[in-house]
Amino acid sequence: MKRREMLKAASAAALGLSTFPLGHCFGAEPAKRKVLFFTRNVGYYHDVVRRKGEGLSHAEQCLVEICKDEGIEVECSKDGRVFDGDIGGYDAFAFYCNGDLTVPNKEQEPPMTPEGKKRLLGAVAGGKGFVGFHSSCACWRTPGERVANAEKVDPYIAMLGGEFIAHGPQQETSLVVTSHKFPGIRALGIAEGIAFRDEWYAMKNFAKDLHVILVQETRYMKGACYQRPDYPCTWARRQEKGRVFFTSMGHTEEIWTNPFFRAITLAGLTWAVGNVEVDVPPNIDKVTPKASQLTEGAS
Repeated sequence: MKRREMLKAASAAALGLSTFPLGHCFGAEPAKRKVLFFTRNVGYYHDVVRRKGEGLSHAEQCLVEICKDEGIEVECSKDGRVFDGDIGGYDAFAFYCNGDLTVPNKEQEPPMTPEGKKRLLGAVAGGKGFVGFHSSCACWRTPGERVANAEKVDPYIAMLGGEFIAHGPQQETSLVVTSHKFPGIRALGIAEGIAFRDEWYAMKNFAKDLHVILVQETRYMKGACYQRPDYPCTWARRQEKGRVFFTSMGHTEEIWTNPFFRAITLAGLTWAVGNVEVDVPPNIDKVTPKASQLTEGAS
């Protein structure tokens, strides 16, 4: 049996036996927090954050639901002008975005201003949290660069900790758990790894101080961009006084209803808003020592 299939079976068994709750899984009554969930896309628009009519998108609805029992209020917006206003009332910012958010899009959603972008980055460095989903690593990509060159990355990418290269076909693959001490991960009841079906991102320009939580295991993956050593999929890092959490998962509607993904998302958000404390020492060189080695197909 392939490793991926073994992890899938183990994940299903853990899900069946586990009693971990999505709400109140971090101990004492949580402090009330507020998160801005920003989902403006430029260029390709991800269906999971596309609104149909006046209601919220699928991912927006799911994040509101995930956070409700933890006392985290989620405000959803596609209006980039929000960053020019008073953002001091938010404890963290969650992004499911794509492209250069300071330029117009076909949906005529107001863009961020360059000053708004600076204010966002300043707020995170000053102590706010940031949570990035999936294509948020494809914002402000390095122009003309297909290889890893961390010296040229946009300040936003430097803050996030990694940059999108490409993706192959959607497929089921395995993720190795490399940080069981991160809040909420231990409660999942999984010792080694999990297996999901999603659209997986090949990435580059990883920050040297990543605390890697989940590793993308590439051994059995299909697609030229994945023919490379294992690399980070989900991580946490500190941006000066701020807390940054990212996962490349989240493309499909199914992944947003997966209990493991929801628990991992809640773990990241709870840490990002400051409701739990944990050290996030760099471990990227230990758990993915060859993460920056790109083959021709991967770059």
